[in-house]
Amino acid sequence: MDHSSNRTVLLALLSVLLISGTQSGNILGVFPSLSPSHLIVQLAMANVLAENGHNVTVITALKPPVTYKNITVVQVPMSEEDHKQTSAIFAQFASQDNSNLLVTMYRSMGQMKFMMDKMRDVLKDQRVTDLYENKDNKFDLVMLGYFLNSYQLGIAHKFKAPVVIAASMPPIEIFNNVIGNPSASSFVPAMNMAVEKGQIMTFVQRVQNFLTNVATEVFFGFLENYNANTYKEVFGDDPNMPAFEELGKNVSLTFFSSHAISEGPIRPNVPAVIEVGGIQIKDKPNPLPKQLAEFLSQADNGAILLSLGSNVKSSHLKSDTNNKIFNVLSKLKQRIIWKWEDLDNTPGKSDNILYSKWLPQDDILAHPNITLFITHAGKGGITEAQYHGKPMLALPIFGDQPSNALRMVKDGFGISLSLLTLEEEPFKKSLTELLENPQYTHKVKTFSALYRDRPMSARESVLYWSEYVMRHHGAPHLQSPLMQMNFIASNNLDVFALLVTVLIVFIYISKFVLTAIYRKLKGKPKNTDKIKRH
Repeated sequence: MDHSSNRTVLLALLSVLLISGTQSGNILGVFPSLSPSHLIVQLAMANVLAENGHNVTVITALKPPVTYKNITVVQVPMSEEDHKQTSAIFAQFASQDNSNLLVTMYRSMGQMKFMMDKMRDVLKDQRVTDLYENKDNKFDLVMLGYFLNSYQLGIAHKFKAPVVIAASMPPIEIFNNVIGNPSASSFVPAMNMAVEKGQIMTFVQRVQNFLTNVATEVFFGFLENYNANTYKEVFGDDPNMPAFEELGKNVSLTFFSSHAISEGPIRPNVPAVIEVGGIQIKDKPNPLPKQLAEFLSQADNGAILLSLGSNVKSSHLKSDTNNKIFNVLSKLKQRIIWKWEDLDNTPGKSDNILYSKWLPQDDILAHPNITLFITHAGKGGITEAQYHGKPMLALPIFGDQPSNALRMVKDGFGISLSLLTLEEEPFKKSLTELLENPQYTHKVKTFSALYRDRPMSARESVLYWSEYVMRHHGAPHLQSPLMQMNFIASNNLDVFALLVTVLIVFIYISKFVLTAIYRKLKGKPKNTDKIKRH
């Protein structure tokens, strides 16, 4: 390269630096979730900043699934007993019908409290408190992994730093109190309402949607009471901390793992909603481990990836169910990559099946020989399959998975079966349909092109908006006015009360005046009769 070319490159780099106007910042990520799938999305957001020259420290309860060379990890590991308890919770989820999200939420409040308590313990740990008690530690931005734990907003106040939230889900109703999004239950379906994109809800569906949102509000009202008490427990001894109700006013914006333009539903979002769906998907997949690469390269008839996510282990399923799955898959001409944790206790051996404890799911789905994804329908897996244009067979287990599966089926990207009642023949027929009918692949590839078509990639959006918040030392100007209003004012209850009062007064005065006029008119003829008699 000659001197002229070197100078051109140097000038280009300098112009980028001048345009960005953001120097290397110190960023703290607080990701105490006990769900590996949540952690993957949150770490992907933090890693974008680390790869672009920022100093990133993250607090986690779980060990990151991969090593990030540019991120300093402060792990507060759970005890062996806590790991067993967490595993038992997910095993229980796998053994019961969780198709109704609201019923599951209320039924699992005890299990949720356990997980919330463990996340609370992370913030109380000395390794974390030492971070903010040491006055030499300065952070320009705090990124909080949100999973119904709004009390952790207090840690940002300790550092006097602006906050961005990393959410591994779309901007559903439960975030309205965090970002000030308006409620739109008349046309925005709740998470458990599998309404086809662009379809207007029927009257019955709108009633169901309204009641679902009310029940959800009540449920999260209980959680907010827990959060308020936990906030006092973790930060209550500091008189300089704001009231719990004031914490949300420090949130500059929220990164959501969604892309409403392609996925739906279309809804009104405030400027503080930044959608970065697919953030965990690499621009260019990493090379696969040698064993996986060779196995897939020899898949002349295609290959199938089977993974039920990071929370539910294969051992959580009934052995009979695993045997049925094996009996069908072992007879296929396609090769199978099966996520299986206990390699000493598999359901069987077959030349076309490769078991693995851990799988680079995104990199595998990017491989051209993968023709089908058997998934639990978690948000992350669905997103990666859609991005890479792979049809799916869903076996949903709990949480948002049943509704994700229903929505995927309505979009024409695959088929969904019940894992609890799985039988060999329906399983085989579904696989045959997906492998031999090209319409599923065509539809999901069409969607993939739409999903990828954006003015800024998910990674570019995270980088730009995080640096935007740091450049301006927070972004309160992006906040909805709803964040500054109480429940009465934000719902116009005081206006309605005034109007009702005025109406009641008007009715009372009108009644009084009309009564007086009526009496006057009724009495006037009598007076006339008296005059005539005189």
